[in-house]
Amino acid sequence: MRKYRSIEPLGDFVDLPLLAVLATHRRDGSVMLSPVWHEWRDGGFNIGIPEGDIKHQHLLRDPRAAVVVYDHHWPARGIEVRGLATLSTEDSLEVSRRLSIRYLGPVNGERYAAKVTPGIVVRVEPGKVRAWDFVDEIAPDPTIAMWPSPDPV
Repeated sequence: MRKYRSIEPLGDFVDLPLLAVLATHRRDGSVMLSPVWHEWRDGGFNIGIPEGDIKHQHLLRDPRAAVVVYDHHWPARGIEVRGLATLSTEDSLEVSRRLSIRYLGPVNGERYAAKVTPGIVVRVEPGKVRAWDFVDEIAPDPTIAMWPSPDPV
């Protein structure tokens, strides 16, 4: 496995419409993991969330956040960015529109975005970056099942 401290070696990876996982901290210090739509823009992740959402409440209290994006297709690459989240209402509808089109396509994305109300843009810029890929590993044989089949019912 190759390991990196920046995203550049991963090429177009952050441009793919993969779901991210946003980690925020609950009041008791435990971590909540939430699947989210994201975009990599100007050196950081933008994530749209509704105002008052539990993630919003967590980040108002404790701005520490992490974002993980992972592609399980070969050669399996991923990135984790940890940093302090900034919250803004500026351009929230435009961010929501871009994310909707990114994940749902132009027609369904525009339709979805038209129903979104203003919210919060969570911005996570790298404090720490951990990136990896398995380019140098032997690719799995697609004819061999990776997991045992479930028992017949």
